[in-house]
Amino acid sequence: MMGILLDIAYGATLLVCWPIWLYRMIKHGRYRTDWHQRFGAAPVSYGLQPTIWIHGVSLGEINAARTLVQELHSQLPHCRIVISSTTETGMAAAERLYAPDHTVFRWPLDFTWAVRKAIRRVQPKLVVLMEGEAWPNFLHECNCRDIPAVIVNGRISPDKGYPRYRKLGRIAAKLFNRLSAIGVQDERYAEMFLDLGVDACKLHLTGMMKFDTVEIADDLPGQDALAAALGLGDRPLWVAGGTGPGEEQHVIDAYKQLRKAHPNLILAIVPRKPERFDDVATLIGSSGLACIRRSERADGTEGDLPEGSVILGDTMGELRTFYALSTVAFVGRSLVPMGGSDMIEVAALGKPTCYGPHTFNFPQADDLLMHGCRRIKGPADLLDTVAAWLSGPAAIEDGRRAREYVRSQQGATRRNVELICHVLDLVPARAPGQIATPAVHAVS
Repeated sequence: MMGILLDIAYGATLLVCWPIWLYRMIKHGRYRTDWHQRFGAAPVSYGLQPTIWIHGVSLGEINAARTLVQELHSQLPHCRIVISSTTETGMAAAERLYAPDHTVFRWPLDFTWAVRKAIRRVQPKLVVLMEGEAWPNFLHECNCRDIPAVIVNGRISPDKGYPRYRKLGRIAAKLFNRLSAIGVQDERYAEMFLDLGVDACKLHLTGMMKFDTVEIADDLPGQDALAAALGLGDRPLWVAGGTGPGEEQHVIDAYKQLRKAHPNLILAIVPRKPERFDDVATLIGSSGLACIRRSERADGTEGDLPEGSVILGDTMGELRTFYALSTVAFVGRSLVPMGGSDMIEVAALGKPTCYGPHTFNFPQADDLLMHGCRRIKGPADLLDTVAAWLSGPAAIEDGRRAREYVRSQQGATRRNVELICHVLDLVPARAPGQIATPAVHAVS
């Protein structure tokens, strides 16, 4: 009965939201593909090889799954691993990171008939949900088929998700208790799950896998080619990465002020959403600055970079490379209440990193403040912070401290794989390169 009611609610939502989706489809090219998979036509899993289905909603979750996929493939070589995602950016990242070695497909909408069809075609032995993507019809169908489902790298947004789940009361508790286990990033999230009524025996403190996926390095492949194509030379570079609406203008205004003391400084802006590339290019031009688009400077080409230029990072998958070239970095979607972008990745590169007050999607942002990163209160503070790093010796030490903190937090992937092995009644590998083995139970 509950499934029917949910199907009705989902159908009503589709009818109400269809004009918005149609507009985005026409203007931004979104939602145009994979509709057969959204309605359950997932790729069919043939043969007797057991399948582990890993799902990450978007880009961040798909990236965070990298080390998990590698370690599961190492410890459970007899298993097939398939990966699904919901968003366009998530699908693009999954194709880039996992195909063709692993099957990649679109997550089904949570209609009962769609999830039944998808589960029947994939035939998973286990479903692994990254961070907290729990849908009632999907989990109900898993329970009906005795398919264990677990959350790893689990978290709940304290400002959005948690208050919404609390309003659901016992429904939220029933939803999460359908899971076999939940591996949470830290104790704060564990307390939230407990408060929602989740059984304590299902909760396991495993840490944040993002620390395992970031690359701790001084240099990244491709950064020299990027620098040459853009004509950076040895000039200092300020990278504003993962920015959101309302932030780029503040960054540009600060850049104009900074150039008075640092005329050789170059600014690179890399918006979080690709559909905003053209709007940000227009904003840069209207500010009286030359806009140099990365998409027009392919590797192998060379061009001048006039002083006062602003580079627009309008390609996918290159933000880390931009950060690797940076002298200082600002991590966006944090001056506006959007939850922040990934500051862990840039901290791992040893770069002095700052971000705004709105970082509720990254609770680790608070911990990083004690290890070299800086939280800015607003546009004026952004200017002062970047200016201090460009003019003083603190930048190198702050970057080093942030990178060492990231290094100290690694190991969550191993703990999550151990959790998955226990759910599958396996003994995790004791050393790298070994495989998990079936658990042996005493006969009474």
